[in-house]
Amino acid sequence: MDGLSVGVERISVATDEGYGGASITPDGRSVVFKSLKDVPQQSGNEVYVRDRRAGQTRTEPLVEGWTPAISGDGKQVAASAPAQGMTAQRIRQHSLDLGMLPDRCGHCNEPSLSADGRYLAFGYLRLPERYRNVAVADRNGGFDTVASLSSSAAARPSISGDGRYVAYQGATYQREHGVHLWDRTTGTTTGPLEGPSKGGTLVQLSDNGSKVVYLSDGGTYVHDVSSGDAHLVPNAEGVAIDPTGRYLLYVPKGTSGPSLVLRDLQTGADETVSDQPATADADSVSAGGRDVVFQSAADNIVPGDTNGKPDVFVRRFF
Repeated sequence: MDGLSVGVERISVATDEGYGGASITPDGRSVVFKSLKDVPQQSGNEVYVRDRRAGQTRTEPLVEGWTPAISGDGKQVAASAPAQGMTAQRIRQHSLDLGMLPDRCGHCNEPSLSADGRYLAFGYLRLPERYRNVAVADRNGGFDTVASLSSSAAARPSISGDGRYVAYQGATYQREHGVHLWDRTTGTTTGPLEGPSKGGTLVQLSDNGSKVVYLSDGGTYVHDVSSGDAHLVPNAEGVAIDPTGRYLLYVPKGTSGPSLVLRDLQTGADETVSDQPATADADSVSAGGRDVVFQSAADNIVPGDTNGKPDVFVRRFF
């Protein structure tokens, strides 16, 4: 047992700035999130990591405009560095800048880390065209260009825990969306997963690489990587999937009920995450659906929340 209790815990307890953009480690121990307050002279937001077991919060002096990523062990955080918008990894007490990036590249963002922090997937703009590339950097050396897109639209890359798979959102000026899956082992890309006649928006690749969640034609689909089949989850807008690919976090459609719900895709059972207005991001569910991290400006989720600003919370189910 890890000593954490069932129920809701407020994570953003350092100051009263307002917080959001949170992700949680597969074991539920660590949560990375960012301040919503701009940092002077840095044009960004401070990033924090909360160790729930130790009850301590550390500051990561990285700034970026996207949800920061965290490795499975909670020791490494990826975000865009202040200098020239380059992507960097905060590793313990120092940053590893990705010097192997091409010289002619623009703003790098959308980070996604493998479980051990070795592989970092991200998107960056190719200059002068300002088209987007999807890339994977290896801390042990090496750099892979996963895809070169003919649009500047967000690619939203999501990497599996072992670094083998990267799901991303392809885009061209003819087709704004299309979800693809790159396999490091075979060097091949599959997609668009939603089919050639439809458009899709990537939600997340599960940590074990077994499931890809995407939105298409107003519905949420869970794509099975092994079989190639896709399952429609009715009346749901997918937000995240747990590392095992079994639990889907979603926003219910056409209802005045809960704002966030967790579904067991095997049994169809639902658990309410929040019945107050709330939002969440990718990588917001721990393994087995035990914990869900979310953000909300509601002041009645936990006692003593009097700052009147958005905060980050975790709900533990068992």
